[in-house]
Amino acid sequence: MCGIVGYIGTKKASPILINGLLRLEYRGYDSAGIATIEKDGISLMKDKGRVKNLYNLEGIDDLEGTIGIAHTRWATHGKPSKENSHPHIDNSKTFSVVHNGIIENYHELREFLADNGYTFYSQTDTEVIPNLIHYYYSKDEKNDELKFLRAVRNACKDLKGSFAIEVVCKDYPDNMIVVRKDSPLVIGKGDGENYISSDIPAILSFTRDFYLLNDLEFVILSRNDAKFYDIDLKPIDKKTKTIEWNASSAEKDGFDDYMLKEIYEQPTAIRETIGSKLTENSKCEFEDLTFTKEYLQSINKIYIVACGTAMHAGLAGKNAIEKLCKIPTEVDIASEFRYRDPIIDEKTLCIFISQSGETADTIAALKLSREKGAKTLAISNVIGSSITREADYSIYTHAGPEIAVASTKAYTSQVVLLILLSIYFAELLEIKNEDIANLKKEVLELPKKIEETLKTSEVVKEFSKKVYQEKDMFFLGRGIDETVAKEGSLKLKEISYIHAESYAAGELKHGPIALIENDVTVIGIMTDPKLVEKTISNIQEVVTRGAKTLIVTNQDIDDKRFDMVIHIPHTNTFVSPILSIIPLQLFSYYISKEKGLDVDKPRNLAKSVTVE
Repeated sequence: MCGIVGYIGTKKASPILINGLLRLEYRGYDSAGIATIEKDGISLMKDKGRVKNLYNLEGIDDLEGTIGIAHTRWATHGKPSKENSHPHIDNSKTFSVVHNGIIENYHELREFLADNGYTFYSQTDTEVIPNLIHYYYSKDEKNDELKFLRAVRNACKDLKGSFAIEVVCKDYPDNMIVVRKDSPLVIGKGDGENYISSDIPAILSFTRDFYLLNDLEFVILSRNDAKFYDIDLKPIDKKTKTIEWNASSAEKDGFDDYMLKEIYEQPTAIRETIGSKLTENSKCEFEDLTFTKEYLQSINKIYIVACGTAMHAGLAGKNAIEKLCKIPTEVDIASEFRYRDPIIDEKTLCIFISQSGETADTIAALKLSREKGAKTLAISNVIGSSITREADYSIYTHAGPEIAVASTKAYTSQVVLLILLSIYFAELLEIKNEDIANLKKEVLELPKKIEETLKTSEVVKEFSKKVYQEKDMFFLGRGIDETVAKEGSLKLKEISYIHAESYAAGELKHGPIALIENDVTVIGIMTDPKLVEKTISNIQEVVTRGAKTLIVTNQDIDDKRFDMVIHIPHTNTFVSPILSIIPLQLFSYYISKEKGLDVDKPRNLAKSVTVE
């Protein structure tokens, strides 16, 4: 949600800022804007709608400033409009601010500032920030090099909620101040220039060296330097971290859309995620984990906590952990987890999954778990992200940047990592299980089997053309296949805007079958040989009532019973969700394309949900 970009250097800032915003479009937004420091003060250029609209604003080509801030806004306080879009400026036009997050006490601050003579021109919570900074700036009688910093620090001490903030000041034309609390922000170090962003891919083409900020660390940026301070304004020593992502992985590379590219990147993403953790004839190893047999024997429950697609990956992980390790495992939605007073203590291991590592609900759930004494393990795709710095332990998928809002390669990489974690736990516990040796072999063969599965693309595309105008679809599966039904249903909703529901196939006759009528499309997943006959019986119930059926299976079934059958490679049931979801990813993609929709940036959605 929302995106931040900043630049301070020797080049014209405006083209760099707009280019950075274009690279953050996947985060979801409804307006965009930039602010630069020009010879006559701060210049504001902003409007509702797409980033490309900024090119049409009068005077945009005349900007010469070499320092600037930029923002894509996803509306929370106030409707999408030019007035509500960022950046915001204080009444005296001394400060300009962009902000990600939510200021929970903005009503009180707004009233305080109004009582002190400040006027507001937007409905946003953000507009209080530049005016509050000016309030403290005007009260400070010292005119030294830290006056700007003190004003920002004092304002931030009054803010309740989450924020990532960039601030420029016309009185300090060679500096910018940035700070974060519970909202992502990184600084990219260049040669005689610094870049700022809420996400690494936006500035990856400019630098590989990044400063990763902790909460309430304040940074004074100049062209050649970055000075870090804590909340008491004591200097902090901060080192850069080199990010190994290839800049081209954040480009389309000849594909029509990021989503299609990322679907086809799954063999590589999974090879990278497996890495050196697993070989067929040795134990599974995680370099960053120091769990012991005694610790695992002491825990009585595992929670897997996540949101959306990551939660669906957690369901596949639950299946593997319980069956291989015999540890009771619950999967919970992060936004509900901490509000239901979960039963957690020192005998609980809590696993948190977030592709970005910045998901606000998931981070909040992690903090609660630590307070209750549980050990915490984070799974993320982003090294140095907030969730990995909060957790006791962290392990990483290595999917590379995922730009499309609808997650594909990050999901399958998360499932692989959870299966590897299950093997690691089982081997630590010295559990004798004949499945483990076979499972290792199957995991190592996954990249090749994914490549084979991707060859179903044309068949999937053909069926998509027949059903893309439908209003409702249903996804059915049993056992592990039900988790795939949930993810397939979500993918279709996300990018095609077709109403889709998923059900355990055995639940069909307990209510949902009332919704089945002639020509409704039902998608069935069948990969568990123990359950395939039961699932076929359930699907037959919808066929009898006139439904069109698409089946994804690795079993030998009678294809003539159904309208379309997609055959995928045989594999161990534990890893079947990684293969069976791929035709459903393609199904959602091709339906969206047939409808002429924006596949990568579906309406109302954001890639990284950084507010609760």
